[in-house]
Amino acid sequence: MPHLFDTLTLKGVTLRNRIAVSPMCQYSATDGLVNDWHRIHLGGLARGGAALVIVEATGVSPEGRITPGCLGLWNGAQAAALAPIVAEIKAAGAVPGIQIGHAGRKASANRPWEGDDHIQDGDPRGWETIAPSAIPLGRDLPKIPRAMTKGDIDRVRADFVAAAVRARDVGFEWLVLHFAHGYLAQSFFSPHSNRREDEYGGDLDNRSRFLLETLAAVREVWPEDRPLTIRFGVIEFDGRDEETLAESIELVRRFKAGGIDLIDVSMGFSTPDAQIPWGPAFLAPIAEKVREGAGLPASTSWLIADPGQANRLIVEGKVDLVMMGRPLLENPHWPYLAARDLGVDRPAWTLPAPYAHWLECYRAA
Repeated sequence: MPHLFDTLTLKGVTLRNRIAVSPMCQYSATDGLVNDWHRIHLGGLARGGAALVIVEATGVSPEGRITPGCLGLWNGAQAAALAPIVAEIKAAGAVPGIQIGHAGRKASANRPWEGDDHIQDGDPRGWETIAPSAIPLGRDLPKIPRAMTKGDIDRVRADFVAAAVRARDVGFEWLVLHFAHGYLAQSFFSPHSNRREDEYGGDLDNRSRFLLETLAAVREVWPEDRPLTIRFGVIEFDGRDEETLAESIELVRRFKAGGIDLIDVSMGFSTPDAQIPWGPAFLAPIAEKVREGAGLPASTSWLIADPGQANRLIVEGKVDLVMMGRPLLENPHWPYLAARDLGVDRPAWTLPAPYAHWLECYRAA
């Protein structure tokens, strides 16, 4: 069986180990543009030894951002500003990835340290939100979204395609479609947020339609030799988990038929009343069910921090790739320390060669 520090090859891309930087929103952009903060943040994570660095959730349109501080990929200037980051990630020996999405009814929100709630009506920083149905999430996000027309659906699908083309042309080698966390695509899938009575609502086929059509459209423009993946909320922890998970596995099978290469297993976050059983690697058993049920490589994240535990997830076949967030923020060189803990031969060489050289010299001394 593979281990945490074995390579992983998908399509024409080989990861140097099974550790990936999960996309983590920084809420620090202006007009969707990356800046110096994003460069030091992402470059530092790449130098730390992770195999894959995924840029945070990036809006396919201005209305698709979560907050005014979120990244965008709806114009050429935003793509050009990402080019140096792509180069820096590659220079550190990691694979550059990006996650694109649309926030739907969770858009037009204040940054977390400014309230993490909807921007008030009348505030010029805010904008109209859209969703499958005019149903608000509730609690801190009470804004009632406008129910999307078929024209809106076509436009958003085209926005995904245009963003994928820009990501492709600027050199990203790994693309993630954000179909999770209560954002627009997840809202189409979830009965909590989709009460439509047309071909985009109702049964599983209809609630899956927007996701599958968007995947098909992006698949047309994304290179065959670069991985195309999806982050998908397969469970809601809302009391109907078996039914939701069964439907999710069926949809992931359809994703596989539509050309995705890996499924990143996450939660729906479609209702504020979810009873989430927080705990170390609590999504790993669910990811294993999805991996086996769909016959597709899988990853997951959420409270994975212990090197032994991360390694066991790979060895036991629960996932093929471990997505990590906060542990890598606390210490970007977590992969090196994990390699030492796990007894990897010459663990310094999990890092870029200039770092490894000095660490090996020190060890020899």
